[in-house]
Amino acid sequence: MTSTDPPAVPPSAPAVPPLPPAVVPAGISVELPGPPHPPGILAACDGSDGSLWALDRAMTEAELFGLPLYVLAVVNPSPGGYPPGMAELVQESVERLTSSMADGLHRAVAAVERGRGRPFGGGISLHVVLGRVVEVLLAASVGQHTLVVGTRGNGGFSRLLLGSVSTAAVHHAACPVLVVPAPPARR
Repeated sequence: MTSTDPPAVPPSAPAVPPLPPAVVPAGISVELPGPPHPPGILAACDGSDGSLWALDRAMTEAELFGLPLYVLAVVNPSPGGYPPGMAELVQESVERLTSSMADGLHRAVAAVERGRGRPFGGGISLHVVLGRVVEVLLAASVGQHTLVVGTRGNGGFSRLLLGSVSTAAVHHAACPVLVVPAPPARR
């Protein structure tokens, strides 16, 4: 290749317009807990039973190792992307969805603390991020001590041993992954 040749452009999927920014309620961060933050325990939480069991274990791990706990929920309001001009029209729906997920994170933490019979004994931050679940989770795993996920989330295929998110995490996360199964009584 000479300096006058155009750079090679790898084939890629069609461009997807970016997701619109969302208004996030107080106490929720949209930043990914990555390298600028101290390494900690990253817990994926979608509100499913599996993610609550994973959050409980993540709290135990964070307390055991004296690490911060980052609880991450990912909102993907349009898995296929938005057609041109549509992103602006769905802004209010994205804001409602993000607010609902933020409320769900607060309720998940409270429910797990009630189940444990005590509040979490460490630093915790809640994060709601717009994007594709697996991509966001893998990016957030960079620089973390451990990523904690449930065996299955809200995907609905109960016959699977691992869901697509936990499988992707096991194979591609940038840190160790702890996959938390259902308690014996729930299997």
